[in-house]
Amino acid sequence: MHLPPKVTERAFDRLAEIGAADQGQALRIAVEGGGCSGFQYEIALDAPKSDDLVLEGKGQKVVVDEVSLPFLENAVIDFTEELIGARFTIENPNATSSCGCGTSFSM
Repeated sequence: MHLPPKVTERAFDRLAEIGAADQGQALRIAVEGGGCSGFQYEIALDAPKSDDLVLEGKGQKVVVDEVSLPFLENAVIDFTEELIGARFTIENPNATSSCGCGTSFSM
């Protein structure tokens, strides 16, 4: 059994700010092959599907498909506001290396 990723309050707050749930949308975190380090994150607003793992907080949902789940075990999904812009981020303890863009990693 994989430990699900954790979602910070800031990430749920941001989803509430943009009204994701009101539009029937959830924040989808997926892992795909590709990117400069072998895998890359796909982060998008999407409707939850029946086989998704659903993480809920503050009336908002973050969803992960079952193929991506093992790659995101114990990861932390957060929202940061930096000089380069505000974005959802993923801190992944499973990634052995990542590249500077922050969206690609290897295991």
